[in-house]
Amino acid sequence: MAIGGGEDKENDCLILKEFVRLAGGAKANIAVITTATDLPAEVGNEYHEVFKKLGAKETFAVQVATRSDAMQLQCCKLIEKASGIFFTGGDQLHITSLMGGTELQKAILKSYENGVIVAGTSAGAAVMGNSMIISGESDENPRMGGVEIAAGTDFIVGCIIDTHFSQRGRHGRLLAAVAHHPQDVGFGIDENTAMVVDKHKFKVIGEGSVTVIDGSMMSYSDIPYVTRGQSIALADVKIHVIPNDYEFHLTKRQMIVPKRPKQKAKAANESGKKNKSKG
Repeated sequence: MAIGGGEDKENDCLILKEFVRLAGGAKANIAVITTATDLPAEVGNEYHEVFKKLGAKETFAVQVATRSDAMQLQCCKLIEKASGIFFTGGDQLHITSLMGGTELQKAILKSYENGVIVAGTSAGAAVMGNSMIISGESDENPRMGGVEIAAGTDFIVGCIIDTHFSQRGRHGRLLAAVAHHPQDVGFGIDENTAMVVDKHKFKVIGEGSVTVIDGSMMSYSDIPYVTRGQSIALADVKIHVIPNDYEFHLTKRQMIVPKRPKQKAKAANESGKKNKSKG
């Protein structure tokens, strides 16, 4: 589950409630990894209170401030007993640089492969692709060198994830990221919105959308011919906007259109005809 940041923690908590459900509901043991944040105790306690309110059995923080922390058997044991793993926001580079290649990362990947739900918000979501944006200006058009990209964690293979997407105007930088890495599909996740991945597809939940930028069929890019800072020309980039309850097929790179909106429209038309005949 990749969350675009700013998820509701006070009202209906739709996204976090779904995470707790997927982690086992009343039987959920949730490991909160606070590596990305500079306030691990405060942020860990905040999520402890939210998950407790939502009915989780137990929540425990996994605090990793150094790479030696990520080598500790105790941290791995915490991951092994977790039915849900949650990465907080902060700085995504902290996660990959402090945990990459460690025993803790191996334990998390093993749990993930065994079916444990792994979620992350903001920076915790940005690390989930195989490529990861670590810097780049918002509210700018796509430019050569407009983003800096590093390796991610490979939870969702073949993608680049950007967060706080519409709220911070990050369309240009994600387009630039995909232009630099056209083999990867770009996912821009709005705040209080999540993509819930199940095998080869994901479903969107929340109040915003996931914007999908697919450069695999791009017919032209002038990246090889421009210098750093110059605007990029791109042709035939495919864009999808996936709102709440809609799904997207990851390997086919296609939106899965539900039947329900058509059924609603048909019902509305039929109701209108009946009302008209009564008049």
